[in-house]
Amino acid sequence: MLTQNGKSVIYLLIDSLLASAIDRGVAQKKLPALQFLIEHGQYYRDVVTSFPTMSVTIDCSLVTGTYPDQHSVPGLTWYDSDAERVINYGTGPMEVIRQGIPAVLEDAVIRLNRDHLNPDVPTIYEDLARLGFTCGTINGLVYRGSVQHTMTIPFWMRMLTSWPDRVQVAGPNWFSLGGLSNPLNGKIQAPQSIFHRLGLNDTYSVETLKHMIRTDQLPDFVYVYMPSMDKLLHKKGPSVLKGAVEADRQVQDVLEAFGSPEQALQRAVFVVSGDSGVSQIRPAQDQPIIQLHKLLEGYNVLHPGYKVGAHTEIVLAVNETMAYVYCLKETLDLRHIAEPLSADNRIDFIAWKEEGWITAARNGQELRFKAGGTWTDGYQQKWTIEGQMELLDLEPDEFAYEIRYGKYPDVLQRIYGSLNSHRGRYLIVGAKPGYELADRSSPTHKGGGAHGSLSLKESLIPLIIAGTDLKPSRLRLVDLKAYLMEVVSSERRTLQVKE
Repeated sequence: MLTQNGKSVIYLLIDSLLASAIDRGVAQKKLPALQFLIEHGQYYRDVVTSFPTMSVTIDCSLVTGTYPDQHSVPGLTWYDSDAERVINYGTGPMEVIRQGIPAVLEDAVIRLNRDHLNPDVPTIYEDLARLGFTCGTINGLVYRGSVQHTMTIPFWMRMLTSWPDRVQVAGPNWFSLGGLSNPLNGKIQAPQSIFHRLGLNDTYSVETLKHMIRTDQLPDFVYVYMPSMDKLLHKKGPSVLKGAVEADRQVQDVLEAFGSPEQALQRAVFVVSGDSGVSQIRPAQDQPIIQLHKLLEGYNVLHPGYKVGAHTEIVLAVNETMAYVYCLKETLDLRHIAEPLSADNRIDFIAWKEEGWITAARNGQELRFKAGGTWTDGYQQKWTIEGQMELLDLEPDEFAYEIRYGKYPDVLQRIYGSLNSHRGRYLIVGAKPGYELADRSSPTHKGGGAHGSLSLKESLIPLIIAGTDLKPSRLRLVDLKAYLMEVVSSERRTLQVKE
């Protein structure tokens, strides 16, 4: 048994779980497990996620409690100016092929945790270990911890990457990553085929967790990633309920593994959340895809998969409804690059950093801001702001020098985090709801769902907590790490008092 004291804290992250789906499913009596947790706990519909609203960046924000300006992982895809290449953790089949399958695999499996995630910013696994707690991760792509583990590399992956058959990585006490790291080998089989996502699916995640419960191997804290719903929502859009129903069935299985849902809450604290919202993309006839390389045809834009050359002026890294536009030539003005982009009325905003200020622009409107100053937001963050506040839907109180956020939650800090996340001169671009950005080989989702940008629908996620009376102090994903550590510590203190 890994747990030393008290209840275990089980965090179930269900990729693209939406509050709207929970509400409809509960109303239709189709989500009994989530309904049970809500009725016996806390339910929040409006937790602000990280930015860009893409899984890898969000995962890094969750496990470090920071935005990208501190954890240094700016998106699912981004440009590394030191290595002079595009980093891609797995955006879509054509982009993965063009960027090179070996490079994408190594970035996602190894470099993300070893090299890209800021080593000076501790993860929840590292901080809990320092406090004497045990922890684990099941299928979490951001897994850095303080315990050495050996990943077993399947033959097909060795052929693609020239990796050895075993690779050492640092993770938490319990480290399950599909067929690459399976502590239950011989008891639960994780597929090693790429066609079965190497076991990086809901079934393997939940079967592993159930085995840990039944064999009394739960650590003090365990993070469980359930990725399967995301693909369905990308294809069908956010209104589809089927994925939530299937995820609920998996959660029900977890509760029953304790004997009953009531017994589950006696032995564990459950935290269930999504990671990003999802916007409905318009159908093909509405021309929802914004081809950035065509808007920038006056520049030498790098083709996906090509190497940066002496004449390359622009590099694109598209994260669905958000994109980074990198300027590689000091002689080029970021404002001039923004002009052909802002001419497209499907673009929601463009922002860039110059001389310590961040400029956000749309249709001739501009707003400038920087950290520190006289304006205070609802998270007690201070700002200096000039220009048209309505551009980012800021509501100012001129007497108290306070600002309230509207349709872009925590927008100043989230833009600041993105524009200070990595080296280089670049703009960030957001599409209006219903539209999606693209490069030549980007995955697109006409008539389906997408995320990445700052809009309200893409920025808010649900959060369910059951098994503890402790409440989160702020409803932001970056604040959940501190809250989770408080819950873990509280459970140990509670047991010690009883003893």
